[in-house]
Amino acid sequence: MARVLIVGGHGKVARLLLPLLAERGDAVTAAVRNPAHAADVEAAGATALVADVETLGTGEIAALVAGSDAVVWSAGAGGGDPARTYAVDRDAAIRTVDAAQRAGVRRFVTVSYFGARPDHGVDPGDSFFPYAEAKAAADEHVRASGLDWTVLGPSTLTLEPGTGLIDTASASSGRVSRENVALTIRAALDDDTTIGRTIRFNDGDTPIAAAIAG
Repeated sequence: MARVLIVGGHGKVARLLLPLLAERGDAVTAAVRNPAHAADVEAAGATALVADVETLGTGEIAALVAGSDAVVWSAGAGGGDPARTYAVDRDAAIRTVDAAQRAGVRRFVTVSYFGARPDHGVDPGDSFFPYAEAKAAADEHVRASGLDWTVLGPSTLTLEPGTGLIDTASASSGRVSRENVALTIRAALDDDTTIGRTIRFNDGDTPIAAAIAG
């Protein structure tokens, strides 16, 4: 049994991940910003933790993650407001990485997106630019952290049922179901060969465990 803290525990991917972990006996804690979401995550088998990482400092987040075996970052501002995008997708993500270091929690899996990189190529005038910048900075921070990190880069998300099959070889972004993303997070937590790797993926034809194996 592992103790897993999921930040952004009420997100669409996280709500698919919670029962996948809970059903196999993991002790799952879902950090949610809105108290009204606590019942939803508890119904999915997690313990709700009401905490707004956007406003908490590193020490406060460290107190929340202490005692966990792994942290999964699956939070996001949801776009629309550049200031909040930077505050959540960059700044809060970076503080959470630092908090995991401070608390001695080695395993850290972060959900990014397929095209995230410092040279992402998004035009500064594009509304997507703040998100691209925020994710690039957060991903680089986790890579430099010394933690046992994995960066997952799913392509465009869909609501299609998960097949358990993905493609990690393509150089171009396609589409991937949120359920397959949740399944990939679970598989990454189980596979230490994913530590220190960035794994970009689409829906595909290869079983997830085989597709992500190092």
